[in-house]
Amino acid sequence: MTALAAAQDFHFDEMTYSPQQTVFKLFAPNDAKCYVRVGKKRVKMTKAGDCLWTATVRGDLLGQPYVFNTGHGDTPGVFAKAVGINGKEGYIIDLATTDPDGWQHDRRPVCKSPADLVVYELHHRDFSIARPDARYPGKFLALTEPWAISHLKALGVNAVHILPSYDYGSVDETHLDQPQYNWGYDPVNYNVPEGSYSTNPADPVTRIREFKQMVQALHQAGIRVILDVVYNHTYDIAHSNFQRTFPDYYYRTHPQPLPKVGESGLNLSENPSLGEGQGWVYSNGSGCGNETASERPMMRRFMLESVKYWIEEYHIDGFRFDLMGCHDIETMNQIRQMVDQIDPTIFIYGEGWSAGSCALPADQLGLKANIPQMPGIAAFSDELRDALRGPFSDDHVAGWLGGAPDCEESLKFGIAGGIRHPQVDMSQVNYAKEPWATEPTQLMAYVSCHDDMCLVDRLKASIPGLTPDELIRLDLLAQTAVFTSQGVPFMLSGEELLRDKKGVHNSFESPDSINRLDWQNLQRYPHVFDYYRHLISLRRHHPAFRLGSADLVRRHLEFLPAPQGVVAYRLKHYAGRDDWRNIIVVLNASRQPQTVTVPQGTYTVVCRDGVIREQGLATLTGSAVSVNAQTALILHD
Repeated sequence: MTALAAAQDFHFDEMTYSPQQTVFKLFAPNDAKCYVRVGKKRVKMTKAGDCLWTATVRGDLLGQPYVFNTGHGDTPGVFAKAVGINGKEGYIIDLATTDPDGWQHDRRPVCKSPADLVVYELHHRDFSIARPDARYPGKFLALTEPWAISHLKALGVNAVHILPSYDYGSVDETHLDQPQYNWGYDPVNYNVPEGSYSTNPADPVTRIREFKQMVQALHQAGIRVILDVVYNHTYDIAHSNFQRTFPDYYYRTHPQPLPKVGESGLNLSENPSLGEGQGWVYSNGSGCGNETASERPMMRRFMLESVKYWIEEYHIDGFRFDLMGCHDIETMNQIRQMVDQIDPTIFIYGEGWSAGSCALPADQLGLKANIPQMPGIAAFSDELRDALRGPFSDDHVAGWLGGAPDCEESLKFGIAGGIRHPQVDMSQVNYAKEPWATEPTQLMAYVSCHDDMCLVDRLKASIPGLTPDELIRLDLLAQTAVFTSQGVPFMLSGEELLRDKKGVHNSFESPDSINRLDWQNLQRYPHVFDYYRHLISLRRHHPAFRLGSADLVRRHLEFLPAPQGVVAYRLKHYAGRDDWRNIIVVLNASRQPQTVTVPQGTYTVVCRDGVIREQGLATLTGSAVSVNAQTALILHD
């Protein structure tokens, strides 16, 4: 089924309020029997065009709940902007009344290039639930508190990537006094903040105002806000707002042989367009039981309007697309083009893979290999991630940090920002055999994120006999590779506190005892936090580490010969107009000191043995440098 031509002018303003009247609109099948219930009043909707339905209710309905019904159950619609508890009903509100004081003066922090970003991924509950002085633990407002702002600013990050913060399905907002936890990758209402992160989920206005207060506080601190968006699937199909308004339009399906009588377990239906003995089954590229059909006109329009709404209403500065490999290339490009018209500095990136086979051919999807077809959009580099710490598929297999051989080319690929570089042998890179980034700002450089073992746990699981000192050395070494790379650096919240999750790989519904940040580690490991913040400061102060251009990277980044287990490179000739003429970085994962030949000169050491001091730690003269086991050495002339 495709959207009809008359529906192309439809916009998802499903509820438009004024004190005199409220207008409701819906995209629904022509043969539906549509009505909207406002409070206790049921109002029949009339056709206003092909697949377009409308109803006008006179009078001031401010504060009233409403639901649509097209014959498949009550729904607040697909684009509700305010909902009540658990998102079951939409609410008629005046969005202007949700703005905090000074909202009209809120401004996006300046960012000249994505290469200047340092992205910090956090889950609202993880970040603040165990903070002793948090006034609003686990809430949006925690990120407005002085302790939170102070920590983020001291660390030096300038972009916070918040895990899904729209209304999601797996936390019951009526029982927040009971232990509940989820990452939130189970969308219900895509355009309303999640109620469990507000101080009053029963009040439709509170969650909106508090989300805006959070954005405002972060902006005032010079920190951008990136929203994790999960348009690739819904919590389920039968109860989803998509399905209840226009059944089967928003989802992809596969042809499937009809089961024999008595067989069960597949969601099948007859379809006259298929051959005899065939039906269809919902495609599951998301791994969550369904995948949305971004290529269909009204799903594409939904995504475009949703992104625009979060930018305009909530002042969002960037978007991380969950399983971007489920979405079609054309939709992603249209989103980028639309966003460019609003503000080209708004950053877009995503997972360049799916979680299963999609119903569209791979050459049409937003996969990592297709990033050259999506200018201005970045993807995560699992090449760099897995080269550093080992494969995602087996937590007990080590990477370069644990002494695994033949990881150096993959590491070099990530350091160069995933572009074509004459010194990177793509035949030796772990996953990609061709460069997939046309610019280094299309590669997200990282070693851990929410949906995997955090770095500490992975090092413990994959390196037998790891001592506490080795653990810290390797942790700092890993992040040195990330933050001195030419890609956009990304880190999981709490890594600067030597975070662990008790070895849990997939903690999406683990309790707070697993997921929460242990703030006591600030006192236990102050040198770890100091290294992270000085590493981020080093990147911020020296444009050589964030050239932002493939041509500049090829011109100024030169890899140096190094023994196995070591990667060394030079950023030469005042790269990026840096104050330092030549910067040399040596990364040594081996358990022995190593020596690397460098151009003859007199150098100032700024990073050695887990300490960073930009003003200098020592001076070296000669054509060879020695770097201690499992550490990084950074020097300049």
